[in-house]
Amino acid sequence: CQKILKEPMLYQITIEQFSKGLSNLIKFLEKTSTQAEAKKIDFNVLLNSRLIADQFALIKQIQIACDTAKFAASRITWKDAPSFDDSEKTLSDLKTRIEATINYLKTFKETDFNGAKDIKVSQPRWEGKYMNGEEYLLHHALPNFYLDSPLAEKVTKVFKKYPDYLNKNLFGDGKDDDLFGLKCFDFHLDFVILL
Repeated sequence: CQKILKEPMLYQITIEQFSKGLSNLIKFLEKTSTQAEAKKIDFNVLLNSRLIADQFALIKQIQIACDTAKFAASRITWKDAPSFDDSEKTLSDLKTRIEATINYLKTFKETDFNGAKDIKVSQPRWEGKYMNGEEYLLHHALPNFYLDSPLAEKVTKVFKKYPDYLNKNLFGDGKDDDLFGLKCFDFHLDFVILL
């Protein structure tokens, strides 16, 4: 990876962008919760929804987005990250998790990122391989964050478009191609329109 970022830029990309993305996620959840309440739909149905059978449910997507943000900051600055037990079940629990992650990100200063682009980052599943801090941020953390956070937002968009399906609990069971009471090819066409 060609060295293209200065350390202050790493701070902006990590702390400022992750914080903004997580704050937006709270807004999406609150807005969708209000809509669910107005339509007398159980919001927990949404929290346990997934777009397709082989993806995680919304709750897990949010947990992963939070973990990706906190670990990205932690790993390239050598600061300890808080531990979350992944026990969230309600909107309130998820908001607390997201807010705790944002509060952790607020503890960082630009100077914490001095030398961060050259730090070696590894994980047990990488079997001894590593990335430097810049590569880790650009090629691992950011893509993962921008996968899980928008997926959570897309689940809420599907909920807004198909509330009657969710209200009746017409979900695919993960064993066939039926999703929200729709065949997958129909769903994907509508999903593209949502985007």
